[in-house]
Amino acid sequence: MPMLPPTIQSDEASSLALQWRQQYFNLNATRVEANQGVEPFDTTLGRALDHVLSHKFSHLASHFDTEALSKAIRAFHNQKAWPDVAAALQALRSAGLETFVHANGSTRLQLDIVASSGLNPEFNMLFSSELLGLYMPAPEAYHKALRLIDAQPHEVVKVAAHAWDLRGAKELGIKTVYVRRWTDDVEEDMDALRHEFDGLLESMEGLPGEIERLNVVR
Repeated sequence: MPMLPPTIQSDEASSLALQWRQQYFNLNATRVEANQGVEPFDTTLGRALDHVLSHKFSHLASHFDTEALSKAIRAFHNQKAWPDVAAALQALRSAGLETFVHANGSTRLQLDIVASSGLNPEFNMLFSSELLGLYMPAPEAYHKALRLIDAQPHEVVKVAAHAWDLRGAKELGIKTVYVRRWTDDVEEDMDALRHEFDGLLESMEGLPGEIERLNVVR
């Protein structure tokens, strides 16, 4: 969760952080629908915070001076991976599989998060929306990444905690595994997601077995 001013009570800080994160994804979706280009990650994040502070959380706006805003945005770059991620990635790599980051955001953001999580050895490549010049779930964002790694849709599995991302991948024939995280998809009906994708996991611990079950061969 982003580092919010300590003057905000923890329960409100948690709620604000979740809504801020969701609004970031909402703004990206708006840009995709409007066929607009990729905006710098920190800029979109700042606009997302401005939105939630001017609407549902207007009573907290006074806690954010320029320094507090900069600190909160920078904290996104220093996020740590969930505890179950490293072992799952290591198992996939040990099985001879290639692993990639394919997500919206900036390349700098991805470099920072991978470094702060100690995951540099676990990825073959980082594909950001900034690098691709496209936001997911625009179809070309998936097609371009597939071309760059010389793979066909049926040869890869998209793993994500965002249903909108997996829906975009699924439309192209990519197998999909949803990993449920309490910080994400706060506006989704989780019961409805259970049968929408090829797999649904409560943690990454089961990912190697799920990949094997899907029998993706390249």
